[in-house]
Amino acid sequence: MSKGYLHGRTALVTGSVQGIGLAIAKALGAEGARVGVHGLADKAQIEAAQAEIRAAGASQTRFFDADLTDLSAIEAMMSAAADWGPIDILVNNAGIQKTTPLADATAQIWDAVIAVNLTAAFHTMRLALPAMAQRGFGRVVNIASVHGLVASRDKAPYVASKFGLVGMSKVAALEYAGSGSRDSGGVTVNCICPGWTETAIIAPQVEARAATHGGNRDAGIASLLAEKQPSQRTSDPAEIGALAAFLSRREAHNITGSAIPVDGGWTAQ
Repeated sequence: MSKGYLHGRTALVTGSVQGIGLAIAKALGAEGARVGVHGLADKAQIEAAQAEIRAAGASQTRFFDADLTDLSAIEAMMSAAADWGPIDILVNNAGIQKTTPLADATAQIWDAVIAVNLTAAFHTMRLALPAMAQRGFGRVVNIASVHGLVASRDKAPYVASKFGLVGMSKVAALEYAGSGSRDSGGVTVNCICPGWTETAIIAPQVEARAATHGGNRDAGIASLLAEKQPSQRTSDPAEIGALAAFLSRREAHNITGSAIPVDGGWTAQ
């Protein structure tokens, strides 16, 4: 049973209208946090996501509309969220992927992937962390990827963005490690690095593999898992949400600068 250990805290989760982001928002809401929701979606999807988060236990929700490739939009979102908040927990989850060989990766693909996956997180962190340090409590949880720890073919922009996110998170963790105290909870910055997880972002790869197995989706997933993930199991987004909620506890004050794989042994090989 939830103990509501985030009661009175405010979280902002980017890319939280579906998938891992929505699961994280629900997990934080289940512990009593107010949750700022963000993402690319229509009105019905936004309302449905907020309803799910409130049903999970969030005391309040609010949608923030920001194009993460636009600095002025990011700054406006962070200012509005801080006024509503202040922001105690920042989860940079929004991300995009384009699978293509290096030789075929265009400047437009590179710019888009780096902008959303890395540059946007840089700006949200630089805008949120100083105030967290002043209050003596703050949590930044960046959703990187197993591809922030190891590489794969045909994913140069994505791998670069996720390696960059892990490295930037370590720098921020060092800079803010001395903020606050054990009693206040301190300020921590960590990455979660999922392997194969049942989300929309892997759909194109599943479809491509399925096509080589007569259109059988289950066979396509099995093919992906066999290649990389020794557990032979995908993760459920709710499992990533549970880890993000744990990292937000006061007791997690000394877990900082970590890049935690949830990858069924992928990076242990």
